[in-house]
Amino acid sequence: MLPGLDHAWRALQYRNFRLFFAGQGISVIGTWMTRLATSWLVYRLTHSALLLGIASFSGQIVTFLLGPVAGVWVERLERRSLLVWTQLAGAVQSLALAVLTLGHAIRLWEIIVLSAFQGVINAFDAPARQAFLIQMIDDRRDLSNAIALNSSMNNGARLLGPAMAGLVIAAIGEGWCFLIDGVSYLAVIGSLLAMKIRPLETHLVRAGMRAQMREGWDYVYGSEPLRTILLFFAVISLMGYPYMVLMPVFAAQVLRGGAHTLGWLTAASGVGAVLSGLSLAVRKTVIGLAEMLPIGGGLLGCALILFCFSHALWWSLLLVSFAGFGLMQVAAVTNTLIQSMVSEDKRARVISYYAMAFFGAAPLGSLFAGVLAHKIGAPYTVALTGTCCVAAALWFLFRLPKLIADGGIYRDALLAPSRELTERKDWRNELV
Repeated sequence: MLPGLDHAWRALQYRNFRLFFAGQGISVIGTWMTRLATSWLVYRLTHSALLLGIASFSGQIVTFLLGPVAGVWVERLERRSLLVWTQLAGAVQSLALAVLTLGHAIRLWEIIVLSAFQGVINAFDAPARQAFLIQMIDDRRDLSNAIALNSSMNNGARLLGPAMAGLVIAAIGEGWCFLIDGVSYLAVIGSLLAMKIRPLETHLVRAGMRAQMREGWDYVYGSEPLRTILLFFAVISLMGYPYMVLMPVFAAQVLRGGAHTLGWLTAASGVGAVLSGLSLAVRKTVIGLAEMLPIGGGLLGCALILFCFSHALWWSLLLVSFAGFGLMQVAAVTNTLIQSMVSEDKRARVISYYAMAFFGAAPLGSLFAGVLAHKIGAPYTVALTGTCCVAAALWFLFRLPKLIADGGIYRDALLAPSRELTERKDWRNELV
């Protein structure tokens, strides 16, 4: 551990978070293996960028449609139990893919149906997972560090998972990736069951589901910082994420490679994402995070524009790593800022809108990218989406001074001092 950077790992002092970090780290490697294997399987069966977009759309649009309902249910249910059930369901989905693929009976419609089933799981799993983070740590001031470490772990798996998947696919086929993923869920289920969780203070829910959904919407829409940040994140997800969906086309047609090339490209994106997560983990306070959003979006857009013109693998890997860094900055910073601003009784509902901003915009972007790539080619499609990311970053940069001046983004952070400022009597004057 580097001297002076002990604070970068402070969330790991909590036993529950260590368990989750270890179990989830194993499971997410399997998840990334399945993502790459599914993408390559669809492309191998169809050789169509359009169908790649449709397959990705089918899973994520379900998460978007169920998002508001899922957020309400997460607040009504015990989060650890819900997560155990979502992990079991995820294991069933991966094992079903494995059986069909290893039995050489897999067809495109079955991939789409199973992707939609995974979308149902994600609708409940994503808000439950993010809202559960605060129950695994004792000091709320460490929440931002837990989010950053969790994101770094997910993207660290993004390094190993695709690289492993590329080797496994090349050697013995996609079905074994699905099988490994199905078994890997046991690690996170075991970690959840081993935790000793203090239950949150619960309040009797008298309002109906529709009323709670409306209350959550009014809460988000009525807050200009929340509304603006989520809108920016939705645009970046819409235009920034689809390059991942088109990676098999770049690997096979532009770079003249195979599954191993796709694995290297996905892993390179993961390198950038891990570095982004670590850069957030070393921060001691959320003050200044909002300024990272337009930087991340602009970096993502510029990297994608340059990537579309690359025909050299080494240059493509470098640019994809910058794209992964930018996309990760926007996603993790958005998550951290939202969690620092919302009240506990509305946390899951607000996080469900965060999930919707990704799982709703990303599938529409994937479908749009698939259709456009079918018409004009993958490189020009990525150039267009990258330009849109740059435009979104400039728009947010223009809005940012007002959001900070009004105090909405950092208000709770100013009321809850960071560790190093707590020891100083003049900490409020320092921040204000």
